Amino acid sequence: MKKINNKHFQVIEYEEINKNDIDKKYFKELEEIAQTTEFLAYSKKGILKSQNYVGIIQTKSNFVLEILPKISVNNDYEESKRILIEMIKTLKNHPFKNISIANLKTDKMPLLEIFILFFLKELDKLVKKGIKRDYISIQDNQKFLKGKLLINGHIKKNLVHKERFFVEYDEYIEDILENRVIKTTLKKLEKLSKVFENQRRIREFIFVFDGVREIKSLSELEKIHIDRSKKYYENVIEMCKVFLNNKSFTPYKGKTVSFALLFDMNKLFESFVGYWFKKYCDKVKLQHKKYYLFDVDKKYRLIPDIVFENKIFDTKWKIISSFDDISGSDFYQMFAYAKKYNSKEVALIYPKIYEMEEKEFGFDGEYKLKVRFIDLNNCEKEIKRLIND
Repeated sequence: MKKINNKHFQVIEYEEINKNDIDKKYFKELEEIAQTTEFLAYSKKGILKSQNYVGIIQTKSNFVLEILPKISVNNDYEESKRILIEMIKTLKNHPFKNISIANLKTDKMPLLEIFILFFLKELDKLVKKGIKRDYISIQDNQKFLKGKLLINGHIKKNLVHKERFFVEYDEYIEDILENRVIKTTLKKLEKLSKVFENQRRIREFIFVFDGVREIKSLSELEKIHIDRSKKYYENVIEMCKVFLNNKSFTPYKGKTVSFALLFDMNKLFESFVGYWFKKYCDKVKLQHKKYYLFDVDKKYRLIPDIVFENKIFDTKWKIISSFDDISGSDFYQMFAYAKKYNSKEVALIYPKIYEMEEKEFGFDGEYKLKVRFIDLNNCEKEIKRLIND
């Protein structure tokens, strides 16, 4: 566990969270999270540990816990953070898929602040293209007749004030739903961000959206419709949904969590490996859904991660230190793939954490199962090796 300051710690996936290093109030919040979510859990020895979810948890007391993927025996926090961002970029239909930190000074920046920084860069592009306006119907009591006089409302409101008119009129303004969502997100990030430069930019954008109200309820997010004229709003709005209501991520219960941006490492690893396969092989099929275990009843669909030239590859995010760590269910699953696809070669792909010798197993006399480990620091090179294996 790495201490950034008293209210900010980093841990590597499955690493112990030492209660003696953290203020009692903050540790109590983490214990509540462990009781209400699957992000944190207790070991058999009663020690609090992070699980296979990586990202950020921020509590109501503004305590921040960053959980980073385990990519080596020697925990390198900065390298783990870099790999995590590279993995997130490969997720399909994800608003942060274009995130880039190459030219940004993020070495010492908390993970949350990196996401906020990227959101602000995307919002800057939107503002430069122009903030959208639309005609909004407004009902108001005016000193002069404007638009349409609403008779019933006028009678109720102006029995005494004969000089006023209760009217309805259209006005071409910036106070539209999409801009309200952006304004609401900025107000939330103003409370979450602790980096001066991010805070400064947030305040600048709040000023830009000064004439825009905030949304009253998160249910308003469901009413958003991005048409062709607002297409350039799309990615920013999707980011807003992430910051506002955790769209796309595992939900959590309890009152302790102020903000959580977490990713399932199984899905990240699957996406990351699939991305590199797809980059070097045009004929690769990801998440193939052709067969069922039982054809007649169409039950138990088989979905191998990667199908390539009648070879099957399946990714498993598990920390393997010996072959005893590989579960029998992994082997059974690959056996089913080999049979249904009549694939002579199937391969299990695990992250390379420990120095492990790769093995091959034969079954049924004609099928071969390979167990492969890839170094995430050299994923591009490793995938080329697997393709030519």
